Amino acid sequence: MRTLLTLLLAAGAYAAPPSKIFPYGYDLYDLPNGLRLLTIPTDFPNIVSLYTVVSVGSRHEVEPGKSGFAHFFEHCMFRGTKRFPPQKWETVMKAAGAATNAYTSDDLTVYHATFDKSGLESILDLEADRFQNLEYSESAFRTEALAVNGEYNKNSSEPAEQLMEKLRATAFDRHTYRHTTMGFLADIKDMPNQFAYSKQFFDRFYRPENVTLILAGDLDPKQVRAMVEKYWGPWKKGAVAPQIPVEPPQTAERKAHVPWPTPTLPWMAIGYKVPAFAQNMRDAAALDLISSLALGRNSPLYKKLLLEDQTNDILQGGYENHADPYLFLVYARVKKEADLPAVQDAIISTLNGFKDNLVDAQRLEAVKSNLRYSFALGLDNSEAIAANLAGFIALTRTPETLNQVYDLYASLTPEDLRAVARKYFVASGRTIVTLTHQKEAK
Repeated sequence: MRTLLTLLLAAGAYAAPPSKIFPYGYDLYDLPNGLRLLTIPTDFPNIVSLYTVVSVGSRHEVEPGKSGFAHFFEHCMFRGTKRFPPQKWETVMKAAGAATNAYTSDDLTVYHATFDKSGLESILDLEADRFQNLEYSESAFRTEALAVNGEYNKNSSEPAEQLMEKLRATAFDRHTYRHTTMGFLADIKDMPNQFAYSKQFFDRFYRPENVTLILAGDLDPKQVRAMVEKYWGPWKKGAVAPQIPVEPPQTAERKAHVPWPTPTLPWMAIGYKVPAFAQNMRDAAALDLISSLALGRNSPLYKKLLLEDQTNDILQGGYENHADPYLFLVYARVKKEADLPAVQDAIISTLNGFKDNLVDAQRLEAVKSNLRYSFALGLDNSEAIAANLAGFIALTRTPETLNQVYDLYASLTPEDLRAVARKYFVASGRTIVTLTHQKEAK
């Protein structure tokens, strides 16, 4: 097992100061067209990981009736180009032994591949081509749109997915976080008719100013920079920043219920309005620590609900980094519907306890140490390094954010956590959604 000290030494000539949580040095370079290149040399031989982070997600879907398109392009980007149709794209990837995939969330879309470094230039050429020259016919568009509809229907068969969809639609009135990454069902059903709009969406958001390339592995930064300039440099600027609706302040607790047509264990989701990551990073860090203290496997609440009372089989959630104000989330699945009120009271009482009492300083330091040590141990290969950076890169475009966050963790006191809890764990900012089996009337 590689220790943090090993990682620090492994960074060699590019090593960052050992006090930083991110132990690797890096080369950060902005092309004239706005594309950002982040190269991270590591000592893991022969392997390279490429994460292409596009700052477009469901948050950017501002036009009524047009949700789901960020996720749609996660699918459509594998449709190929004239130079590299799908079969040829796959041939190049296989020749480099590449493992590839993609994902979409609220604030970003990420395409990633990990491969033998001998395929680096070929894959940079390949990927630059599909980002600049993606091509799909109307019939192919309709086929992909129907596939997205199928994915929505599959996800909708899961109670947790419907719970989340209802929670967001209840908690938000105007902001695009109101819909999930999948989008609203009505929009997805209409998507096959939106071929012309799909071209507009791609042209607006798939531009170099919205893209950061993360390359981690057995690399020479100068060589990487030259290759990226060759293949990605000709890409033209043109990103259009959307006007994201501002969510008005919530003034009262909100509640909703999802009746489930087939037998299922009951669910509950509780969300509190909390700040955007970049707007208040210190509060975000404090809420992160509270997440572990309140909901972690060693927390009193987890032990009570899952081990002692055994009312629950799931308890999870916490703070998630977002570009705009979002929710501190708690998910709970209980074994009996009759236990939902007691579990709700236990969750709310636990979070209120952070407002009323100071966290034990020794316990807080133990959580800080665990977060730091666990993260450091996770940076044990080039793909993990790129993957861990992707979410932060989408929000701030710099790996220094990681160091800032862990420095904030270290500086926070029990008094800081109490102040943050008092600010955000208030009834007027709370939304509660339940899901239970509801038998049809005969």
